[in-house]
Amino acid sequence: MPPLLELRNVKMYYGTSRGTVKAVDGISFKLNKGEAMALVGESGSGKSSLAFTIIRLLPRNVAEAGGEILFYDEELGVVDLAKMNEDEIRRKIRWKKISMVFQASMNALNPILRVQDQMIEPLVLHLGLSREEAVKIAEEALRSVGLAKDVLMRYPFELSGGMKQRVVIAMAIMMRPRLVILDEPTSALDVITQANIMNLLKELKAKFDLSYILITHDIALASEIADKIGVMYAGKLVEVAPADVFFRKPKHPYSQKLLAAMPTLREEKSIEYIPGDVPSLITPPPGCRFHPRCPYAIKGKCEKEEPQTKQIDGSEVACWLY
Repeated sequence: MPPLLELRNVKMYYGTSRGTVKAVDGISFKLNKGEAMALVGESGSGKSSLAFTIIRLLPRNVAEAGGEILFYDEELGVVDLAKMNEDEIRRKIRWKKISMVFQASMNALNPILRVQDQMIEPLVLHLGLSREEAVKIAEEALRSVGLAKDVLMRYPFELSGGMKQRVVIAMAIMMRPRLVILDEPTSALDVITQANIMNLLKELKAKFDLSYILITHDIALASEIADKIGVMYAGKLVEVAPADVFFRKPKHPYSQKLLAAMPTLREEKSIEYIPGDVPSLITPPPGCRFHPRCPYAIKGKCEKEEPQTKQIDGSEVACWLY
């Protein structure tokens, strides 16, 4: 069976008045059915832009988009999402096969519409269901995330932050997609609610055999659910590794620095930081984009030549040290 999702040299550049922003620049990876992959990295590394590229919600100021986004489905076979037009994506893929929980999703609900009206809209428009049939599906989706059906008749401002987050997750799984992209699904929530949402996501993954792409700044949060970790830096994917390998022995210097900056409960260690800032994606550094901040940069090599991805002890890493 082919991978559920395979990206091959995917690019997506924004056009701005200051120049072209290379937000996603040559990303390749595979995601298998039932697998959860976490994308981690600093703000501005291109994680959310990659998510929008996969689900084909491209902004109006796209300057360039390319590569292959291969998606496997028993009904459709293997399709290249990058070659499908907007009408095909909307009818066949978006929310039916691939859905998304957006960053700051608590603000994604329309404050002047009841939850019911917002939940049943895609069912009526995409599946052609009657209002009564759509309401029944919405009630079941709410039950699956631990909410009572009377939430349907409430307005978003009547719900707590955790309840709104659960409503948005219910909307994402309502049409039984195969892949759910989670963009910072626990941001702005308190620690207890974060834990409840993560436990819910794990339950839904097992119950509906879902695959996840989790975008997060919180590496500890990623360790809760991810089968493998992808590390993004300045529009590039610098390392992909199974979660157990990544947390025991990260390969790329940037991955090592990210883990070194994370406090732990079971051991005493000095918390480190990464000097410098994420580079501009309009004028990214030549060669390895991390070399200006890397303590192991090879003079005459890293600042001139872009490293190729190599297989090292189960990990895929783009670094001249290997």
